[in-house]
Amino acid sequence: MSEKVREQILYIRSTGLTNMFDLKRVRELAVEFDMPELIEFLDEHQKEYGRFILYGDK
Repeated sequence: MSEKVREQILYIRSTGLTNMFDLKRVRELAVEFDMPELIEFLDEHQKEYGRFILYGDK
């Protein structure tokens, strides 16, 4: 995961607008906030995204 994608995930989390396991809503917010890197990451790396949400930077 790139640093930019990590920052975008953390930004969306900080808004409190969604449960971070609601991938559909996270993707909608990424579109709304113009985060193409995160959209691509969610499309291609859902398992890695889930591990990051559950365990952080391990």
